[in-house]
Formats: sequence, structure tokens, C-alpha cells
Amino acid sequence: MTPQELEAVRARLETFAAEVFSCFSRADQRRWGERYVRGLLTDGARKSMEPMAARLGVDRQGLQQFLTDAPWSHQLVLAELAWRMEAAINPVAWVIDDVSFVKDGQESPGVAAQYCGALGKTANCQVAPSVHLVTDAASCPVNWRLFVPEQWDAASPRAEDPAAVAARRLRARIPADVAHVPKWQLVIDMIDELCCWGLEAPLVVADEGYGQDGAFRLGLTERGIPYVVGVRSDTALLGAGARRTAPAYGGTGRRPVPRYRDKPCSAQQIVTAAGRRALHTVTWRAGSKGPLRSRFAALRVRPAGVRIRRAHAGRELPECWLLAEWPPGEPEPTKYWLSTLPGDIPLRHLVRMAKIRWRVEHDYRELKTGLGLDHFEGRTWSGWYHHVTLVSVAHAFCTLERLNPKARAMA
Repeated sequence: MTPQELEAVRARLETFAAEVFSCFSRADQRRWGERYVRGLLTDGARKSMEPMAARLGVDRQGLQQFLTDAPWSHQLVLAELAWRMEAAINPVAWVIDDVSFVKDGQESPGVAAQYCGALGKTANCQVAPSVHLVTDAASCPVNWRLFVPEQWDAASPRAEDPAAVAARRLRARIPADVAHVPKWQLVIDMIDELCCWGLEAPLVVADEGYGQDGAFRLGLTERGIPYVVGVRSDTALLGAGARRTAPAYGGTGRRPVPRYRDKPCSAQQIVTAAGRRALHTVTWRAGSKGPLRSRFAALRVRPAGVRIRRAHAGRELPECWLLAEWPPGEPEPTKYWLSTLPGDIPLRHLVRMAKIRWRVEHDYRELKTGLGLDHFEGRTWSGWYHHVTLVSVAHAFCTLERLNPKARAMA
């Protein structure tokens, strides 16, 4: 925002900040919180400490101390934010995504050579999964986790020098109870935390980086949360008509155990076997250049991966939807999803939910380019969490301004 635009909304910003930071016990922390958010909203090439302090006309050391050293709970702020944004957005889904922060050095917590989505290749970076409340009109990140690679876990076999890892963790102020866990487990933990805050997940949507893991899908099912998640073309599946059977008992030895006699097929094989007669053209939303439409097949299947089979030993494997996108002119399907949405759901709604991740991708551009999500230059665990939390607050304020017709009329 320009100084003039910020001044026009400053009263609403101060009211919003006072409500979100009401969990702070000290008035000076509430003031610093509002100032930091105001600095994130102000125009400027960098949203890091020194240029923000200069634009705000405040003491850099005070701003730095509030961000990196002040003992305030980012969870309490995110909980307050989640409650308010759920009421404002009325989300149709919780979208799972992750974001990468490219780094030059080795001291920022969690930095390692790992896949960087921002660059599309392996690079020195931090990676953070996030949960977003989403509709087609708006979204807001309401929980974050910083991924800890195995190189940062002294107890991991990949930690070549545990003493050096422990010293590195101490410098980054990583809590002793924080260890390496898979990203899908971090997401399950965030979902559990949001539920503990009193929110209910209407639906979880994720790309194949999460959806391909059977443990992640099982975790959602165990919690009674429906999902639409991306999977690879080689995902092992059975047709919905497959049943466990056992040969007739011969009268000697152990009785045969019922099991699936069909050999699992890949998602690609199932869709291509159904052929183009299974395809339907679907328009799921209006894009900037006109309606977005493509061809989709939706088939009932039973996931048959090893982890799913073990979890359902002695029982029928559950049915779900296999959704595949097969655009005109393509020799084979290009994208696949599994979904536990009801069997009678209209195809257009199933496609719309599978595609709703676009909203988060759109808002990440604002989080990064407009609000400085990846501009944090600190090297502490709490500083990183404080920064992404305050960026979420700034993003939430922008979202509420866009959704408020009175605010738009006054702008």
C-alpha cells in the first residue's frame, strides 16, 4: 500500500490488530505487533527489519527485539486469526500447501539442500507446510510448520556429527523437543491443532506431494475428514467391483483366507481402460481469459497400496473416487486425484474442489511479493514463526478489506 492508501485504512487496521493481538499481556507488544503489520503493508522493495523500521520511523532494535526475542505465542495469534477468518470466509475446504525460502547460508533453522518449489529444483532452502482456509473468493493461511530435515536432527542416522548438529540447533534456538518428522505428519499435527482451537475441517485438499502418501490419507480418514488429494499416475488401485474371495475349503489344513484375487492396476491403466467414453467436459470456474474447462473422468475405485492394505487387513478396502483430467489433444490423462467425497457428488463439484488450490497459489504471490513472506533475514526458530504469523495477519487484513463492500466504497 502507498502511504496514502495505508492512512485511509489505518483506523480499521488498528482495530483489527488490537483484536488479533488481544492475547498479548503487554501494551507495548500490541503496539509493536501493529507496527510490524503496518510495515509489511507499506510499499517497499524489502520487508525485512532495517528498511521496515526506516519506513515506519521506529527504532530498529525495538522492532528486532519484538520479532526475535519477545516471548509471545504465535499459536495464540494464529488461533485468534483462524476464528475470525473462518467466520469471514466460511471456507469450503482447508488447502494444504508448502512454500520454500531460498537461503545462501547454513545457519537459518531447517535450511538444507532440498527440493525448492520456488525454483523447481533442489536448492539450499527452508520448506514450510501451511494450512489455508479457502473459498473461490478468498483464502487465508492459519497455521504453519517449519520442516526440520534429518540433517538438523541429532538423533537421525543422517546426522554425521551429532555434537555439531546440537550446537547448530542451539544457535538457531530450536526447541529440544522438535525433531525431524515427515511433512505429511506436520500437516496432520496442524489439522489436529486447528480442531483443538474449535474449527472443523469441511474438506482437505492437497497436491500429490501429500496425497501420494497412504499414511496421510489414512490419517484424514481416521479423523473423519473427507479429502481430494492429488496422486501419481502409478498409484495402485482396484476397481470398485473387486471383492475378497476364498476358494472352497477342502476339508484339511487351514481354511483359505478371503483376499483380493485381482491384480492392482495403476491409476493410468484404469482411466485409459475406461477410455474416452468415460470423459465429460466440465467448466469449473471463470478465469481471467474466460471459462476454465477440460475433460474429466470420475471412476469408483479401491486404493490398494501396501499401507492401505495393512490398515484394512481382514476387511474390504474402502471405495473412493478416482478423478482424472484428460485435456483435448493429450494422448493420456495429465492429472489424477483420489477423493472420499460422497458417491453421489456432481462431477462439476468434484472437479471444482480438486482445482480449488488455485486460490492459494494466487494468494502466495501476494504473501511473497507484496507482504514479504520470504524476506525474513533472522536465524532463530521463534523469529521465523513470529514473522510468518505476522505476515498471515497482514494478509488476513488485506483479505477482509477486499471482502468488505463498505471498505471498498470508502477506498
